[in-house]
Amino acid sequence: MPAQQLLLLAGDYVEDYEVMVPYQALEMVGHDVHAVCPEKEAGETCPTAIHDFEGDQTYTEKPGHQFELTHDFDAVDPAEYDALVVPGGRAPEYLRTYDAVLEHVRHFFAEDKPVACLCHGVQLLAAADVLDGRTCTGYPALETDVRTAGGDWAEGVTRDGNLVTGQAWPDHPEWLATFLECLGTDIDHAEPVAADD
Repeated sequence: MPAQQLLLLAGDYVEDYEVMVPYQALEMVGHDVHAVCPEKEAGETCPTAIHDFEGDQTYTEKPGHQFELTHDFDAVDPAEYDALVVPGGRAPEYLRTYDAVLEHVRHFFAEDKPVACLCHGVQLLAAADVLDGRTCTGYPALETDVRTAGGDWAEGVTRDGNLVTGQAWPDHPEWLATFLECLGTDIDHAEPVAADD
């Protein structure tokens, strides 16, 4: 299948692994990923947060990196994109207050385009009112949000039609593989070439 154009919704304090790993992995297999954030343009950055699971009742948070945006948010026309990627972190909490963000999310569901959502990203889906009757997952503390929005909660990586969800960055391998399958992306697993002695 030819390369597809994907929209990635970032924001300040997006989770570091959850924005960088999918961005790099999807670009690596040939897709064109447009990373955007409301009120920001290409070349500007979003600070990231590193969430870890260290035995406390909730995750810990540490400063991450500066994630560089590749496109202007104001220039986004969701009709030009084949799929949507919604990472987690603290960003979804405030991104859901932007009407344009919610309208973009609704477009992908209305057109039955693939959507990959991880961790706290499910807050955006709940706010966009697109979870009714859908089975999904997210960060475990958001089960109530999903159920209140009419969704059915599941554990672990979940695919419901064109919606692929995971609970947090430890789900990356299965979550990304399931999303690539949803996109119809074929990956040639060629044998590595041995170096001459």
